[in-house]
Amino acid sequence: MADAVGAHHIATGHYARIRYDEPSGRYQLLRAVDDSKDQTYFLFGLTQTQLARTLFPLGEMTKPEVRELARSMDLSVAAKQDSQEICFVPNGDYAAFLSAYLEETGTEPARTHGQIVTADGRTLGEHEGVHHFTVGQRRGLGIATGEPLYVIATDPASQRVIVGANDDLLRPRFFAREVNWISIAGVAEPVRAQVKIRNKHTAAPATLHRTEDPTRVEVVFDEPQRAVTPGQGAVFYDGPLVLGGGWIES
Repeated sequence: MADAVGAHHIATGHYARIRYDEPSGRYQLLRAVDDSKDQTYFLFGLTQTQLARTLFPLGEMTKPEVRELARSMDLSVAAKQDSQEICFVPNGDYAAFLSAYLEETGTEPARTHGQIVTADGRTLGEHEGVHHFTVGQRRGLGIATGEPLYVIATDPASQRVIVGANDDLLRPRFFAREVNWISIAGVAEPVRAQVKIRNKHTAAPATLHRTEDPTRVEVVFDEPQRAVTPGQGAVFYDGPLVLGGGWIES
């Protein structure tokens, strides 16, 4: 993008920080000073080339400081409401966003319908698309049972939503694929890290283990974590430093 407009760098409004580490010769990604607004979870895919030409001027500021600066410059965004999660999804309604996309692409609604089943294969009901469900969800399942049930997995290939007890959501480990290393070159020996499996998830202590594939690692938590969801990002931290991240495997 910088080349397209004849610029040396691109500056964005993300809350994150970049620094160059001379001993390793790598650009490092760090959490923002305003931890409540930190957006590094979404930036784990940045390459060294991209980091070298990216500026995050808000990374050293708190949100109140940013608003005050905007007010001092009479900018209309000074009083703009904060966006939550993905800013381009209206009202945060992911299911409606995806339903509209499926309609635009000509996907017949019936092709997304499927069954709600237990882990042992018992059918409890039907649904109108796995995109209406997320791992860990309890409300809005559309089924009546004598016990609380949660979505423990979704299978887009078969359009099945699998439900179970709360304890069924706990996972002691997972594999991450397409790992992008940022602040380190990779893992040769087991590496201790704090791992986030969702943006709002409190990073959990874990150990990263190498595999035969350098773009794939095994993550072993100190304590099992709830709702480890395939397809979501897993980001590895060492304090404020982003070591890298990848995609949770099914």
